[in-house]
Amino acid sequence: MMTDPIADMLTRIRNAQAVGKKTVDLAFSKLKMSISKILVEEGYINKAEKVDSNPPVLRLELKYIGKNPAIQSIKRDSTPGHRKYCKSDELPKVLNDYGIAILSTSKGLMTNKQARKESVGGELICSVY
Repeated sequence: MMTDPIADMLTRIRNAQAVGKKTVDLAFSKLKMSISKILVEEGYINKAEKVDSNPPVLRLELKYIGKNPAIQSIKRDSTPGHRKYCKSDELPKVLNDYGIAILSTSKGLMTNKQARKESVGGELICSVY
């Protein structure tokens, strides 16, 4: 049984990029879909779509700049055994604000920049640059 599906998702993205794959398939969940949508909006991956099979699959189309992956680093911050929360005035700056942190807030998933604008805090899920 998997205890941390988000960490698994991030590891699969990391591994797929390390060997230069075009796409990566994951077990579908709403949370993973939301994280993927943010990665698409921020330009880290090309496309995220739900593939209706049994069970449903989340297919991510990875993005490369030349031969290098668009995601240089993707790291899980809050784990099931060690949750990390941030207040609205303590939101992290990832790589001097070139990167993003994805937070789970009361207003849904958002980047650290959106959370700063809306002045909400929440659980730090992962950081990407």
